[in-house]
Amino acid sequence: MSAPAPQPTPKCGIVKQVLSGDSVVIRGFPRNGPPAEKTVIFSHVLAPKLARRATGNASDTKDEPYAWEAREFLRKKLVGEQVLFVSEQASNNRDYGVIYLGKDIQKGENITETMVSEGWVSVRRDGRAPETARLAELEDAAKAANKGKWGGNPSEHVRDIKWNIENPRAFVDKMGGKQIKAIVENVRDGSTLHVFLLPEFYRVTLMISGIRAPAVPRLDDNSKPDQNANLGTLPDEAKYFVECRLLNRDVDVVLESTNNNNLVGTIHHEKGDIAVELLKAGFARCVDWSIAHMKSGADKLRSAEREAKEKRLRIWKDWTPTNTHVGKEYTATVVEVINGDALMVKISGQSQPKKIFLSSIRPPREQKSNEEKTADEKPAAQPGPRKGRPLYDVPYMFEAREFLRKKLIGKRVNIAEDYVQPANQKFGEKVCCTVTIGGVNVAEALVSKGLATVLRYRQDDDQRSSHYDELLAAETKASKSGHGLHSKNEPPVHRVVDVSGDQAKAKQFLPFLQRAGRTEAITEFVTSRSRLRLYLPKDSRLITLLLAGISYNKTKQGQSPYNEGEPFTDEEATNFTREKCMQREVQINVESMDRVGNYIGWLWVDGMNLSVLLVEEGLAKVHPSAEWSEHHRALKSAEDSAKARKIGVWQNYKEEDELEVKEKKDEERNVERQVNQIRVVVTETTPELHFYAQSVDQGPKLESLMAKIRQEFQANPPLPGAFQPKKGDICAAKFVDNEWYRAKVEKVEKSGNVSVRYIDYGNRETLPASRCAQLPSAFTSEKDYASEYQLFGVVLPKDADYSEEALITFKEDVLDRTLLLNVEVIGSPPLATLVDPTTKVDIGKSLIEDGLLLAEKRKERRLASLVAEYKEAQAVAAKNHVKIWEYGDITEDEAKEFGLGP
Repeated sequence: MSAPAPQPTPKCGIVKQVLSGDSVVIRGFPRNGPPAEKTVIFSHVLAPKLARRATGNASDTKDEPYAWEAREFLRKKLVGEQVLFVSEQASNNRDYGVIYLGKDIQKGENITETMVSEGWVSVRRDGRAPETARLAELEDAAKAANKGKWGGNPSEHVRDIKWNIENPRAFVDKMGGKQIKAIVENVRDGSTLHVFLLPEFYRVTLMISGIRAPAVPRLDDNSKPDQNANLGTLPDEAKYFVECRLLNRDVDVVLESTNNNNLVGTIHHEKGDIAVELLKAGFARCVDWSIAHMKSGADKLRSAEREAKEKRLRIWKDWTPTNTHVGKEYTATVVEVINGDALMVKISGQSQPKKIFLSSIRPPREQKSNEEKTADEKPAAQPGPRKGRPLYDVPYMFEAREFLRKKLIGKRVNIAEDYVQPANQKFGEKVCCTVTIGGVNVAEALVSKGLATVLRYRQDDDQRSSHYDELLAAETKASKSGHGLHSKNEPPVHRVVDVSGDQAKAKQFLPFLQRAGRTEAITEFVTSRSRLRLYLPKDSRLITLLLAGISYNKTKQGQSPYNEGEPFTDEEATNFTREKCMQREVQINVESMDRVGNYIGWLWVDGMNLSVLLVEEGLAKVHPSAEWSEHHRALKSAEDSAKARKIGVWQNYKEEDELEVKEKKDEERNVERQVNQIRVVVTETTPELHFYAQSVDQGPKLESLMAKIRQEFQANPPLPGAFQPKKGDICAAKFVDNEWYRAKVEKVEKSGNVSVRYIDYGNRETLPASRCAQLPSAFTSEKDYASEYQLFGVVLPKDADYSEEALITFKEDVLDRTLLLNVEVIGSPPLATLVDPTTKVDIGKSLIEDGLLLAEKRKERRLASLVAEYKEAQAVAAKNHVKIWEYGDITEDEAKEFGLGP
């Protein structure tokens, strides 16, 4: 008698996928090695075949009757469950055998018998296997009970599968954000799945909204080189992560967008959000283009991604933050809207306003033609015709500015700094912020109106708005509705007539303004306390208004026409008018016009006469011409109030001081300009238009001194750390060329670094204390070889870009050159002129002629001729519209006959 055949050993696994009513995919877990998958086909039975999509060699096939019901019965019973598998026959990666539900064969459910008993499969009655006898009995019982496919009308149990959707975009719009029942049929990669949308059986490729996982490389020969090769096994791990949770599972899908012929949507599962889980585990990253279409949950995705980044998980293992700025939060008052994404805000406790930018948006801007782009790369051409005004000419730029102006000017806002954009060759550093007012994100509101677009970033760029997803959603909404920049209609046109500075046009328009009485206007710019540039919306005109009824003496910082040390300056007075009027809606009443086309009249802001306000604050006096005005009584009362309170120009005023001022001026008339030029070499320039110069005659002495210092330190090297620098010390400092120079300590920082000025050259540097040493006493007695001067008779323009260009040009013109220097005004530092010894060109005058600097208005009688030359040079630059004069006259009108001068 032969020994019984050995029984096969049961294998344990988890059902990953149900392929049909008689086949499943089981993921086993060997003791050694990664999980292994195996396709298992039930022995001795045959299930109805499911439909197949067309391939290159075959057309679509339909379901056999009850094929879907059989698959569904088995899917709901087995997917994700632990089973035992007994193999009877193996072929390639397929096994034929029996599956038991559970961990014990004796107690486990025989799935083959269950499928036969429920009437979903047929038994192969070939008579060769004794095991089929039991199955045949069960099949006969199912037939008798009309179970499964043995009952009903077979033609009613065949699916009508839609393999393609002709118009995916229209299909998404039709679904309207509703949840659709679906079954995940296949996982292509961690963020792309094939699903059946029920009950219509649309077979679609679905990309998960808001994320992208590494793509699994294709195996065909025509595929492109794998871009994820450097990710190793991550693509397969991400796919496995999703398969374990969603493959063959029931889910709800919300369609939100399309990508080519693929649908994009959010998957809802009872056990959690797969997109969030992928991001948390570092298997995926957020994608801006699809996250913008999400109805909700974008904040959860960003939070999950941030968590994975901080933990350096998987795809983020080498991640380095791009935004290291520690965001500040504060409140401020908006004092100016520069354009559609830039604001000037006044922070409590700070004297100067701060410029901020709205994060991650791009306002309407001027588009350059190819000719203009080419011209930008060429040297500057000769002055040409005056250019247009972008605010009114660029589509929607005016609307964007007006939206912000009406919403923000003079209002308190909450500011949260998001990131700082570093300075580059064209632009300075930008502090980019999220600005809210009344809980509304200003940038989001601007984008939703179609008055700005959202910047796109690299996926690894964290320098973006903290509400970036809301901005993207707002842009999508504006694009769909066709608002603003997204409109297909012609943009609004603003035909603005600029009459300021044009005497003919201004004279022609004057009668209309005089007859109109009080006229509504918007303050576009404040040049000085009494000179404003206004836009008249009703007439679409730009005018310059000079305030009537007041006069004032222009002063320099810390100087009064009556008493030295007067605590207010022209800048402070201008700031008063700017804070009251800048970009506010005002009313004006024009009375007359000056010689160059500027109107003279009265202005009211918030119902208050600005001329009266200036006089009341001691920032101006009542001009004699106001005596015939209806506002004279109010002006005189305001002036008396200012005198009584001793504020502004009246704080230190005494009648006897006027006589002293007159005598001082008479003395100055008798003094002539002294010219005593010396040859110097300019060694350093500063942002204040100061410069350091060495006398050429002292050159040999300086070289001798430097040689002695270096010999001393070579012979007696200083001991590192032995010298503790203090502010004001004269020491030795090692420059970047590793040579020692004399230096003065200007600041000692807590970090241990020391800020010094090299006294023989004028340049400054911050260096470690270890690079400073005690200077031998033999070298401390000699005077500084570099003296500081200020360029006489010139003023930097207020515009930052022009100011920077002026400083660069000045540096190029004078640095390391031998020039003739003449001290014009003794002071600290002295004011001096520089002249080229060869061409006899005055450097300061040349920069004024080039439109880079303004001529300073000075009153020294002995320098009147030189000042007149500078003013004449300025007039030529203004006439040619060079640089700062590109858009016309930017100076103040001081004509006494119009109540603007002393």
